Amino acid sequence: MFDYRSKSDWTRSDMESSELATFAGDPNFMMSLGRGLLVLKLLAGAERPMTLAVVSRRSGLSRAAARRCLYTLGQLCYVEPGSRGYVIRNDVLALGRGFMNPESLAARAQPLLDVLRDELGESCSIGVLEQDHVRYIARSEASRIMSINLRIGSRLPLYATSMGRVLLAGRSVAERQAYLERIALTQLTPRTVTDKARLVTILTHVERDGFAIIDEELEVGLRSASVPISGKGGVIAAINVGTSSGRTSVKALKDKFVPVLQQVAREISRLVE
Repeated sequence: MFDYRSKSDWTRSDMESSELATFAGDPNFMMSLGRGLLVLKLLAGAERPMTLAVVSRRSGLSRAAARRCLYTLGQLCYVEPGSRGYVIRNDVLALGRGFMNPESLAARAQPLLDVLRDELGESCSIGVLEQDHVRYIARSEASRIMSINLRIGSRLPLYATSMGRVLLAGRSVAERQAYLERIALTQLTPRTVTDKARLVTILTHVERDGFAIIDEELEVGLRSASVPISGKGGVIAAINVGTSSGRTSVKALKDKFVPVLQQVAREISRLVE
C-alpha cells in the first residue's frame, strides 16, 4: 500500500508516538488523519498556546509532520497561530454538536425559558458560541417594548454582550487570548469596554462569579444579565434576561435576576446531561 508521507515524516519519534504506534502496521488505518486528530486533541487539552516545537515533542511527530497538521487544521479553521503559539478555534465546538446540537437544546429549554420570562417579566434568551459571536437559539419575548430587535438566529459580538462574556469565560485562557488578538473592540456606545486588558479582567471575574452583567455597552438603555448553561465538557450555552436601564438597576439584576437565572440554568443543564 503506497503511503503519501514524505521521508522526513518517517522519524523514530513519529513511530514511537504512544497513540499512533499501535496502528503502524494496520493497512486500513489512515495515519495522516490520526496525526491531525492527535494534534487537535493536544491543543484542546492545553491551558496555554503551544509552539510547533512543543506540539512536535508532545505528539511524538516530526516537526515537518506537526507543521503540516497545524497548517491543515488552520486552513479548516480548527486551529490558529497566535503570538505565543497555536490554539484551537471555536469552530471545533461544531464537532461535538452531535451530542447536543443547538436545536435540540432549544427545544428542551423553551418551556423553562417561557416560565423564566413570566417570572421576571422580561424577555429571556439562550445563546451559543458561533465563531466570534453569540448566536440566539431560543427566545421568549415579554410584552414590553425593547428598542433592540432580536430573534432566533440573531448574532451579536461576544465582547459587548452578557451572554458573549459568559461564553468567553467558559473557554480556556489561551482561547480568550487568541480571540482578543484577532478582533477589534468597536465602540458601540459610550459605555462599551474597548480596552483589552480591562476585558481580560472582566472575563476573569465572570469566570469566578458565574455570571455577567452588561450595562448599556451594546445599546444605550439596555441592560442584561447572563449565566452559563453547563454540559459535558463545560459551558455549552448561556441564558440571559434583557431589560431597560429605566426599569431595572444593576443591583436588582445582580441580587434578584441572577439567582433566578442560575436556578433555571441548572434545570436546563440537568435536561441535557
